[in-house]
Amino acid sequence: MQEVKVSPKGIKYVHKVLLDKPKTITRVGFWGIPRSENTEVTLKIGRYKKPSLMSFEDESLESLVPKSELTLTAEEFHALIDFLKETYEPFRQGAKKFISIDETFNDRHLECLEEIFSHGNQQEIVDFLVDHNVVPEEFVIALKQTDKIRAVSQYQDMLNDSLNEHEWQRWFEKNSWVLGTEFVKILDERRIDSANISDFLMKAYDGFVDIVEIKRPQGSSQFWHDKLDHDNYVPHNDLVKAITQCSNYIYEIERESNSIKFLERADNTPLVKPRCILIFGRSNDWNKKQMQAYRILCSAYHNITILTYDHVLARAQRLIE
Repeated sequence: MQEVKVSPKGIKYVHKVLLDKPKTITRVGFWGIPRSENTEVTLKIGRYKKPSLMSFEDESLESLVPKSELTLTAEEFHALIDFLKETYEPFRQGAKKFISIDETFNDRHLECLEEIFSHGNQQEIVDFLVDHNVVPEEFVIALKQTDKIRAVSQYQDMLNDSLNEHEWQRWFEKNSWVLGTEFVKILDERRIDSANISDFLMKAYDGFVDIVEIKRPQGSSQFWHDKLDHDNYVPHNDLVKAITQCSNYIYEIERESNSIKFLERADNTPLVKPRCILIFGRSNDWNKKQMQAYRILCSAYHNITILTYDHVLARAQRLIE
């Protein structure tokens, strides 16, 4: 336990030995210097020749001629604390240059960051900063996670608006991660042939082409028929048409499997038994029987995965947990 003592002159102090060597003692201490309005706290660091008879805890140690001694005023001491907080860890990790982000972060720092990220490919810039230890990899992971959280929030807002299909295509293009880890990237090419253009052609994790087709969740399109058939929910004609379109895309793209021109347009991604993800309608108000009917419906298609926009939302929320 540290004890605050009082010197013969009535000055409060507390000491701690930093290093005890055979011939020298390094000690640090706080001193409370009385002023007219308050007490100024100063910091004294000294390295002293080790006394043979005197205890190094004795306050009279300062009366000896020190090997070296430094006293910092309160202002200097707080400046030293700020310097250590801002500088020690980046310097220890070998950073060449760094910007301290704390309560003093200002518009000048912001302008520097904006200037850095306003040129070239942002992902390349981030990779460069990580490779050169300018920013830790954990910071980049946190940024990506924050970006995903914002994307999910935007997705929820979009579900409440009446948006066209193109706006949804743009969102999925920026956030293809919501479709799951089975996809590596969106291919630049969307055209299957002269008569068929999909929403997205994707490169799957196994290196082959798959298809993604989306239908806007708003509008008159319905997932289930209003009337039951033999007490069963059946897909609405709108959904049947969308499924038929997906089946046609799969058929047409398989016909292009030996087309050199298509392979070149598709970044030389091979075509073998392509699958399709269809994003259609809402399921936020489904009852248990509709959920069961959905499960049965999906089991009938081995190469088409049907997801509602609410299924995609639930998947995205699980991915950011």
